[in-house]
Amino acid sequence: MTSQYLGWIESEIRKQKYGKAPASLYDPIRYIMSLGGKRLRPLLVLLAYGLYKNDVKKIVPLATAIEAFHNFTLLHDDIMDQAPLRRGKETVHEKWNVNTAILSGDVMLVKVYDQLLKSPQGSLKSVISKFNNCAAEVCEGQQWDMEFELMNTVSEEDYIKMIRQKTAVLLGFSLEFGAMLAKASNSDQKALRNFGIDIGIGFQLKDDWLDVYGNNENFGKQVGGDILSNKKTYLLIMALAKAKGKDKAELNRWLSSRARSSEKVKAVTAIYDKLGISDSTEEKINSYFSRGFAQLKKLKVAEHRKSPLYEFTLQLIDRIS
Repeated sequence: MTSQYLGWIESEIRKQKYGKAPASLYDPIRYIMSLGGKRLRPLLVLLAYGLYKNDVKKIVPLATAIEAFHNFTLLHDDIMDQAPLRRGKETVHEKWNVNTAILSGDVMLVKVYDQLLKSPQGSLKSVISKFNNCAAEVCEGQQWDMEFELMNTVSEEDYIKMIRQKTAVLLGFSLEFGAMLAKASNSDQKALRNFGIDIGIGFQLKDDWLDVYGNNENFGKQVGGDILSNKKTYLLIMALAKAKGKDKAELNRWLSSRARSSEKVKAVTAIYDKLGISDSTEEKINSYFSRGFAQLKKLKVAEHRKSPLYEFTLQLIDRIS
């Protein structure tokens, strides 16, 4: 089922024109949308809708609006991060220039609203209102993430709030959006939103854990990269809170070092091991996954209709393990 949904999503993305002239404004949009990715967000829209309705294909154009919004955020994030690559290809600001990337992102967001305005009239106001709340939170999360880079200490609570806003709320909205289009009950819409948020937080915490304890081949990027860049991940925040005496002094020494070596990765990982950071992080990850699946149990739909969403989520969790 998910492979069929993905085929519909890719076909719809290829059909969308976005705009014609000037080509230098619209080509970057077509370029970033063509780079692929998991298409997780529009897929969640379709899976949520499919809990209640069988005519899933008819909402594919609306689902792709969420993918366009996600890629809009990536386009602007890449500018802020000065990232040279996105999915193995040149980022838009590298392939064109920063000014073009900013303008293309701006018009991309306008096109998202054009797509969302095709929502059924009875739910349009609610869709736009909830999308606006979600979009604002995504921006807030990105700002917090940037500010954390300049702060000496970040609390666990603030970090969870940041990843909730930056990453998880859009997963939650994707599911809620599908339920809204299917005219599900308010309680089911809320449960699906909360499911997406909890699972999204779990995914991000898992990503933090894998950066230290993952397998290079399976993880898909350099293990230890967060340690080398002193990124304030959940693991580092926990280590800074738990470390005492010599452990704290050594951890701070490595954080003040600009060394980007395997020695630094091994030394910081050894401190994490001594403090039990891996186990406590895995406990936190599993607690969010459990909370998420508890939300699915609240849905007032037949159990067999929940299976595609439930099984897809389990596959995602297994894929990032």
